[in-house]
Order: sequence, then structure tokens, then C-alpha cells
Amino acid sequence: MGRERLAQGKKNASRLGAHILFVDESGFMLIPPVRRTWAPKGSTPITVHRFSHSRVSAISAVSVSPVNKRLSLYYHLSRDNIRSADVAFFVRELLRTIPGHIIVLWDNSVTHRGALVRELDRTRERLHIEYFPAYAPELNPDERVLSQLKELLANGRPDDVAELEDHLLSSLVDIRSSQSRLRACVHKSDLPLF
Repeated sequence: MGRERLAQGKKNASRLGAHILFVDESGFMLIPPVRRTWAPKGSTPITVHRFSHSRVSAISAVSVSPVNKRLSLYYHLSRDNIRSADVAFFVRELLRTIPGHIIVLWDNSVTHRGALVRELDRTRERLHIEYFPAYAPELNPDERVLSQLKELLANGRPDDVAELEDHLLSSLVDIRSSQSRLRACVHKSDLPLF
């Protein structure tokens, strides 16, 4: 049932000449994920990191333009957890930046259903919000962007939150400037767009 609904949404996007935006959030901590390590044979590998649970949260959107299917990446970083107010702020910025209709696709998270987001949906004619089927992160290309970010930051050891933010921003700029990387995120999702 979910795929039929998404196919209908694709037709509506074409009819409206709308940008399609795939949105998701993630958190990044000073304690980095360890992807690969080594030690001399017989020795236990030791990883050194800051024992701090400070974090930076990111909300991002992969955008597909209606005319030439060009991909873009929009993002916002926060030193707190992403809340409904942050989501509403991000959507307002998308509306301010992107001309014409936009269709936002995201999961059914509580932050996406808050009062501020519902108010935006009610009052902005250009905004159309759709939800992915339950338990289907594989359909969201933005999940791949956030996975790439986590891969780029793996085994790193930022000294503080400011350094973590700098790493995140430079990685996001690298991903945004590469059409091939963004296109790979779309193609690796289970959502056939092109």
C-alpha cells in the first residue's frame, strides 16, 4: 500500500511542478563511532576519546528539482536535540529558499507532527507534507546522506562541540557539492525516482 501512495505522490509532484524533499534528522556525539581499529597481535586495541556526551543534531533534506531532476542538500545544525520548533523553522527556511510548491516526505516522528508543523501545513499553500510508510527508512534518500556523514566522522576525535560542528559542516558541504554522491543516495534508497 505504501508504494502505491508514493507513486501517486510522484504524479502529484509532476503535476504541481513541485520540488520533492526527503527530510530526516540525526545526532552526532563527541564519542565517535569506531568503524575500524587495529593493534599489534595479542594486544587489545585502545581508542582514545573525550568522555563527553555533548552532541550536535542535524536536520537535512535532499531535494529533487521538478524540471531537470537536479539534486540539492539543505541542512541545519543544532547543539540541542531536534524538536518540533526546529523542524518548523527548517521548513520555513525551505519555503523561503525554494520557489514554487514543495512536497516534504519524512517519517512519522513526533517532531514532524507537532503543532507548529501542522500550522505551517495548514497555512502555506505551497507546502505539501507526506509521510513514508511505517518502518521504512530504506525509502528515504536522506538516511543515506546521514550515513555518509557518520562514515566521514568515524574514528575521529573532536576536542569539543565546536570542532565537531566544523567537521559536520565541511562534510555536509562536500556532500552537497557532489551531484554523484547525492544521486547515489537516491539510487541506493528503495524509492525509484529516475
